[in-house]
Amino acid sequence: MLQAMGADLTFSNEREVGGEPVADITARHSVLRGIDVPPEVAPSMIDEFPVFFVAASMAQGRTTTSGLDELRVKESDRLALMAAGLKAIGAQVEEREEGLIIEGSGGELIEGGATVTSALDHRIAMSFAVAGQNCYHAVTVDDVSPIATSFPTFEDILINLQAQH
Repeated sequence: MLQAMGADLTFSNEREVGGEPVADITARHSVLRGIDVPPEVAPSMIDEFPVFFVAASMAQGRTTTSGLDELRVKESDRLALMAAGLKAIGAQVEEREEGLIIEGSGGELIEGGATVTSALDHRIAMSFAVAGQNCYHAVTVDDVSPIATSFPTFEDILINLQAQH
């Protein structure tokens, strides 16, 4: 879906791990455009939607998602948490029963300056850590400890990316 939005992604070392496609991905700065995400893609990227919502908040135009009711019953109600957190940091978001409608910032930084709730959900915490990189003011995540269970090197990678920026 990021490529459908215009993301410049290169895949290498493509393989399968545990029945899932895996690759090394190189992402280059690109202008993202809002899209309508077809509901039939939801099962294949259900865990990636939180960070996808962050990307949509930075895109040009509107991104519409539907068929995401499963996100309400994951580790948390990811739809509600992402909508509330994105609104708190200044993104334009409309929460619907089965998805979000997000008006992107057109590539501009958004306000930030808020504390967001992760509800001990590692994907929510990581998504808002990424969002904070594109805000005028710091974004504080109330609890980032769950990240260590799924991605123990996340903080180091994020710091390294900041240093390269």
